[in-house]
Amino acid sequence: MPLITVQYTSQRQVPKADIAAAVTRLSADILHKDPNVTAVIVQSVDPSDWFAGGRSLTEQKLASVWVDIHISDGTNSKDEKADFIAATFKTMDDLLGPLHNESYIYVHDARADAYGFGGLTQERRYIAGKLAVAPRSAAA
Repeated sequence: MPLITVQYTSQRQVPKADIAAAVTRLSADILHKDPNVTAVIVQSVDPSDWFAGGRSLTEQKLASVWVDIHISDGTNSKDEKADFIAATFKTMDDLLGPLHNESYIYVHDARADAYGFGGLTQERRYIAGKLAVAPRSAAA
């Protein structure tokens, strides 16, 4: 159930759906996240509005990306997160590139009692699963 935000700039015309599909696939393949409950926001930024090293990416003729993924704390190892970051950088370089080295992928480990969807925290879903009962939202 990750929420993934991708902000990017590129000289290429890349369909946003391709970017969303790529990060969804990577989160499923590497972080074992269910694509059916993965949400992705893709936002394009004009390269003249993106600066790295004091110069616009238009001037540098480079692309860049900021990928921000929220996952439940403790659900992935350090190696899985490192593999996700490396594979996402490579994939975005292939799609949008060449990428400026100052392109970032950030994996947020959110506490399960402070993160959820559909009105339920991940912690309540986990406990309900252990007890084999339907989870109950705070509103219920």
